[in-house]
Amino acid sequence: MRYLPLTDADRGEMLAKVGAAHIDDLFVDVPEDARLSGPIHGLPMHASEMAVERHMRALSKKNLAAADAPFFLGAGAYRHHIPASVDHIIQRGEFLTAYTPYQPEIAQGTLQMLFEFQTQVARLYGCAVANASMYDGSTACWEAVAMTTRITRRKKAVLSGALHPHYAGTIRTMAKFTGDEIAGALPSLSPQPDNEGLIARIDDETACVVVQYPDILGRIPNLAEIAEAAHAKGALLVAVNTEPVALGAIKSPGELGADIVVGEGQAIGVGLQFGGPYLGLFAVRDPKHVRQMPGRLCGETQDAEGKRGYVLTLSTREQHIRREKATSNICTNSGLCALAFSVHMTLLGEKGLRRLAAENHRMACMAAERLAKVPGVTVLNDAFFNEFTVLIDGDARDIVRKLADKGVLAGVSLGRLYPDEANLAGGLLVAVTETTSEEDIEALASTLEEVLP
Repeated sequence: MRYLPLTDADRGEMLAKVGAAHIDDLFVDVPEDARLSGPIHGLPMHASEMAVERHMRALSKKNLAAADAPFFLGAGAYRHHIPASVDHIIQRGEFLTAYTPYQPEIAQGTLQMLFEFQTQVARLYGCAVANASMYDGSTACWEAVAMTTRITRRKKAVLSGALHPHYAGTIRTMAKFTGDEIAGALPSLSPQPDNEGLIARIDDETACVVVQYPDILGRIPNLAEIAEAAHAKGALLVAVNTEPVALGAIKSPGELGADIVVGEGQAIGVGLQFGGPYLGLFAVRDPKHVRQMPGRLCGETQDAEGKRGYVLTLSTREQHIRREKATSNICTNSGLCALAFSVHMTLLGEKGLRRLAAENHRMACMAAERLAKVPGVTVLNDAFFNEFTVLIDGDARDIVRKLADKGVLAGVSLGRLYPDEANLAGGLLVAVTETTSEEDIEALASTLEEVLP
């Protein structure tokens, strides 16, 4: 049964009201040859709700789900175990609110959570202040670039060649509308990041240097060295982190001199979810830059009775203030994902995060050692956290497809990330988390041995 609430009588009454004899009269301005003369070719006709459900279930059975196979995909979206308590807590009534907590008197649960979320992100990133979240890591990255141009009054961003290409693509897309100069590069297939080459591209016109930590190949760049070089030229360092669990094992970007730290928070509390919604994180090391930050900041205050309360302290979006004064017209607060992140982080605590990071690294080392023994496979990285790159002969995209056909989700091929760069086609990015078992690692290695020539 189709849900069409209007009757023929309703339609006739509306047409008579506007002086039209037939519904086609409403489209007279559309050329006749541009109008549909029948059903859209290739699309099925409408069906009942039950028939659609059966059809969609049949289609879903063709999928190979992350939990149903050895899973080694990463490159910015990671499969971690999320305790069942996270889903239970985020549904509590204290956190039910409108899209934006404009009325603090009825949204104290959400506002307090956002305040604590900001504290967690600031500590995780080694910064003074964090905002109440953003869309995702890539748009947060662009917002950081735009923020540096406001602070430095310069228009050039130098991107590390090992920045995630999707993040770099977002920056280039947005820069088309702002007129900023984007100086990008490609990753080098070397065990260590090319810090010298990156530093050489910084000049007196540079507003910021954007570096991923760990980078797209899983390597861990020396942020302190890059920060010193950037600051010497009057530029700011933007550090990008796509795997927040890594910060339970390596030094925070703020501690190493990054001025703005952004990233993706999906790995903590938020599932893979078919690619979204995800959670952008944003923090600054120097409090003097707070008013140039995009998004919302939640603050602590006192109510009329002197009791502690929480409010939105800053909202610098064009929806809230004059457009010419706004720091952004695209950012928002991913409230539910931020809540899930904060709940999971609270359940872990600092010790739990460090133990989780240690387990991720231990399993990744085990995987790297086993894959290094596979004939035709070379592990690129000297150092990594839970993600590393292996090099194979031929196109890794073909290998990934063959392994998927055998029930193993092997990783992300560099050819998929950089389709126009033939010299990167043999790279395969392998991610290992606490959800990976020793049996999974052996399945990956043995299946690789089968399919490699």
